[in-house]
Amino acid sequence: MLRQSFDTRVPAVLVRLDRNPFHHGTLGAARSLGRAGIPVHAVIESSTSPVTRSRYLRSARARPVATSAAELAGLLKRMAGEITDSPSEPVLPVPLDDVSALALARHRDELGPRFLLPEQTERQLLRVADKGALAETCAALGLPHPRTELPAGADEAAAMAWSLGLPVIAKWSRPWLLPAGGGLRSTTIVRSLAEVRELYARTPEAGSRLLLQELLPAGRDLDWFFHGYVDSGGRCTTGASGRKERSWPDGAGLTAVGRWAVNPAVERTARELLDALGYRGVCDLDFRLDRATGAYHLLDFNPRPGAQFRLFADADGLDVVRALHLDLTGRPVPPHTPAYGRRFLVENYTVLSLLASPHRRYAAEPGAARQRTEFAWWAADDPGPALSMGRAWAAHLLRRALTALRGLFGAGRTPPPGTASAPAPRASSHQLTPR
Repeated sequence: MLRQSFDTRVPAVLVRLDRNPFHHGTLGAARSLGRAGIPVHAVIESSTSPVTRSRYLRSARARPVATSAAELAGLLKRMAGEITDSPSEPVLPVPLDDVSALALARHRDELGPRFLLPEQTERQLLRVADKGALAETCAALGLPHPRTELPAGADEAAAMAWSLGLPVIAKWSRPWLLPAGGGLRSTTIVRSLAEVRELYARTPEAGSRLLLQELLPAGRDLDWFFHGYVDSGGRCTTGASGRKERSWPDGAGLTAVGRWAVNPAVERTARELLDALGYRGVCDLDFRLDRATGAYHLLDFNPRPGAQFRLFADADGLDVVRALHLDLTGRPVPPHTPAYGRRFLVENYTVLSLLASPHRRYAAEPGAARQRTEFAWWAADDPGPALSMGRAWAAHLLRRALTALRGLFGAGRTPPPGTASAPAPRASSHQLTPR
């Protein structure tokens, strides 16, 4: 902490336009910046989100209903007038999902110079955020990437899936465009040609291109990630590799348990890619090792903090979000000190992963048990979000169970005796009382 000198006059606004109330990365950013004495505000899905119970969040606004870039820019301008004393005082927006990062980049000229943003255009970010464009970017740079096809019709999709070899990964190129409540997932494992055809038929509904990708075999110690911050001068001094030890869904989803582990090949590939792109800002890259070739394939490139970014907080608390604030407020970013073996655990998803696969998917490291584990939700100095998340998660699971029961017993039939009804969702307001 002593190595970092923050300009605490510059407030941060966490921006997340997706609808996930269990996004632990938002809480991590609030705690990271708040513990440094920086005023933290947020634009999130609802004022009832568990993150609003954090002592480090001063206020929150509900995201724009239409989630358009123009509406977001207008909301941020209004917020800036409320959280600062002067129209000239700067504000630091921190995007926590792809759609927010793209929206801020689109309006960077309009928001600047008051809103401090990395020098990135929307077009530059789309080269990596769009899944189809990422495949093209990797091909142009000679970077290992799973074989990817972009079909133009249902018959072609089936033929491409057969050529890739079933099962295959199906992804929507711009998952932030998927409609709410439609049941479409950003990534799906499809196991038959009929499933491929059915999914392609939903392209107009998805508002995005469907791409098919070779499924690299899962296995022990194969999944890695890199988090970094590239400063205004193009230097990535804050960055490190980590190993995904548990995920949800099991073997193919988000990180439930991750560990800070050195991987020179992953770090070298990530840094070379960032240099080639001329990238600026925070990034989160996912890799999978292909044991057949020994190559690390880039699976995903998120132009914003990954939800598990707090894994890479060093002994002084420096992480990519703090590096962002330091750099864009003109303060020096100190060297990032490795803490190999440090672990990050997401309580709710770890339980599901353990239930699905009790056996460990990774090799134990000597001395790793002595390293600190940071929990995504629980913190002794900030217990409110964990308690709120626990209640919300229980209600979420209950609703899922009731939905399954209704499907099992048929519409209009009476559920088994003793089954409770799902609680009604709480109404959300547009602003919390600052605290």
